[in-house]
Amino acid sequence: MDWMCWRPAMERALYGMDGGFYRRPEGPAGHFRTSVHASPRYAVAVARLLAGVDEALGHPSELAFVDVGAGRGELTAGVLAAAGPDLASRLRPYAVELAARPAGLSEAVVWTDRVPQGVQGLLFANEWLDNVPLDIAERGEDGVLRYVEVSATGEERPGPPVAPQDADWAARWWPEGDRVELGGPRDRAWATAVGALERGLAVAVDYAHTRAARPPFGTLTGFRGGREVQPVPDGGCDLTAHVALDSAAVPAVHSLWTTQREALRALGVHGARPPLALASSDPAGYLRALSGAGEAAELTDPAGLGGFGWLAQAVRMPVPQSLAGLPGWQTLTP
Repeated sequence: MDWMCWRPAMERALYGMDGGFYRRPEGPAGHFRTSVHASPRYAVAVARLLAGVDEALGHPSELAFVDVGAGRGELTAGVLAAAGPDLASRLRPYAVELAARPAGLSEAVVWTDRVPQGVQGLLFANEWLDNVPLDIAERGEDGVLRYVEVSATGEERPGPPVAPQDADWAARWWPEGDRVELGGPRDRAWATAVGALERGLAVAVDYAHTRAARPPFGTLTGFRGGREVQPVPDGGCDLTAHVALDSAAVPAVHSLWTTQREALRALGVHGARPPLALASSDPAGYLRALSGAGEAAELTDPAGLGGFGWLAQAVRMPVPQSLAGLPGWQTLTP
């Protein structure tokens, strides 16, 4: 039986050329539901955020929207559709994804496997960092932190002691608990993405936790066909672990943190039911408004999608007014 540490196992299972999960033809939407798939209101809210970034940057002649971990381009297409005429005329959309370009996507979209360098605008990573492969370690009875090795069938065993770099990360960011999801690779991936911006706002949205509330037994799990399953690195299921967004925040860049509920409400997404009187005066309008309220409620449910963390980092620009005054925002400190 072949054994390897979790990081290379995840890399092969998720992105391998010979059957990696994210290269499958059905795409992520065939297995799990994200905010993008839950409602077009999500893309509309991101388009509003993009407009705020445009204003804060002084309406440049070319404005980038960089969708990192673009799936099949659903968010990029939604933002394009929601952008006003002036913004759309200056917009340069990038969809960053390893899978092949999907059919039917607007020719205006640059489909690429790398984050573009030197652009100004909004970089938005929705549920990307949770799929950046990482190693997992466990503390043995001797107190030594060791890598966890895994087989192709999902069985685990203790491996060698962790390298000094990972030991330092664990001591700083995950000092408690017996099972540690070593977030260094995610920190570096996010730093690279943020560093690609000449000016702009970088936003990471994901299942998240902070140092004060690390899960003692980890969060690694799998998803297949809409159901949570055992995490087996065979290419047949998604492999995901929640993100230590506080450690990912790039030092020396203005950083803010809030929940998706607070961020989306600031961007105009509310789950309030329409007035009942509308059912009499405009029955069809009432049903549309009721459906929209249901979608908004799902996006902002604190026990579901609304509980996601939003990390926003402003690179050589002020924070957009639509977000700056949010009572839920907290300044992250390293």
